[in-house]
Amino acid sequence: MTDRLSPRDLLTKLVSFPTVSRDSNLPLIDWVEEYLDSHGIHCHRHYNEDRTKAGLFAHVGPEVEDGVVLSGHTDVVPVDGQAWDTDPFVLTERDGKLYGRGACDMKAFDALSIWALVEAKYQGVTRPLQIALSYDEEIGCTGAPPLIEAMQGVVPKANAVIVGEPSMMKIVTGHKGGLAYWVHVHGFEVHSSIMHTGVNAIMSGVKLIEWANDQNAESQANPPGGAAAQFVPPWTTVHTGQISGGTAHNITAKDCEFGVDFRLVPGDAAEARRDAFMAKVAEVEADMKVVRSETSIELREKFSLPPLVPEANGAAETLVRQITGENGTSVVSYGTEAGHFQAAGYSAVVCGPGDIGVAHQPNEYLPISQFEAGHGFMRDLLKALE
Repeated sequence: MTDRLSPRDLLTKLVSFPTVSRDSNLPLIDWVEEYLDSHGIHCHRHYNEDRTKAGLFAHVGPEVEDGVVLSGHTDVVPVDGQAWDTDPFVLTERDGKLYGRGACDMKAFDALSIWALVEAKYQGVTRPLQIALSYDEEIGCTGAPPLIEAMQGVVPKANAVIVGEPSMMKIVTGHKGGLAYWVHVHGFEVHSSIMHTGVNAIMSGVKLIEWANDQNAESQANPPGGAAAQFVPPWTTVHTGQISGGTAHNITAKDCEFGVDFRLVPGDAAEARRDAFMAKVAEVEADMKVVRSETSIELREKFSLPPLVPEANGAAETLVRQITGENGTSVVSYGTEAGHFQAAGYSAVVCGPGDIGVAHQPNEYLPISQFEAGHGFMRDLLKALE
């Protein structure tokens, strides 16, 4: 595998791997490592606990710290139940667009990054270029922290990270943080005619959901300040989007399960939100135990994602502005791995091809014009690293 593949060829190959987050990404990682190795680029892996998935990173250029990281994720969301007009794992061109799962989010950036790394190897660069490909981004960016930790001391620490989530090649300098829990309320079943002797897990769980509603109302009522004012909405939101429980209408529900997630504006401490939620859980659980001592509320933290805080004269923002000529400022309410990189001491921004509005959708696509814009960005980046 010594041919230097084009970005389009690389994207075609990456899309062909069905790297849904619930499944392994190792076939894709194997291929990328083999391809980079064939061009003299040594790769490093970080495996998850059961070694079914891996992140990959590599370095090209002098062994110094004044480098740039191109950061992408390899996993994609499922296609189950979606009506696709084409095979989602075959990159298909139609009407100026490239269709396929991950074509937009975010294998296009991955392909462009792999292309740029190989080109940097052949043309030579005076500033290093690195690539970092993670797993499990789509289920809470949980693969990024161990990958970032694995990079420390193995490759020189870069001073700028470009996370290529779809942004239409616009600079995103800030995003909200995230904190998510899965809640399992364990109640006690009795006939509903004597419900006072049992504990209805659904009705107890609803108290936590109503608390979330109250939190939203309180946050919305307070005038936003600082960095929060840039976001839409300009406050921390608390959300439940999935719930299940109960076995029959005339039985107090033994179980109720649902998710609770926080999208935190910069400056709103995750610890404070976590403590407030835990206090409410303890209050509701105490009321349940008054009726039946064996009842409980079980919590599983799904993820905790730091916000990306806009930086004053940040190295990553300065670099991307020099390349794109863009002077605008943009923040988003979704989260990315840029927050983890920033928390680890890197300067970070988000900038990548495609529209986040078509990500995760059936017939996900990337306009060819955006792919070409991303390719132009990489060419200019390589010039900046000469």
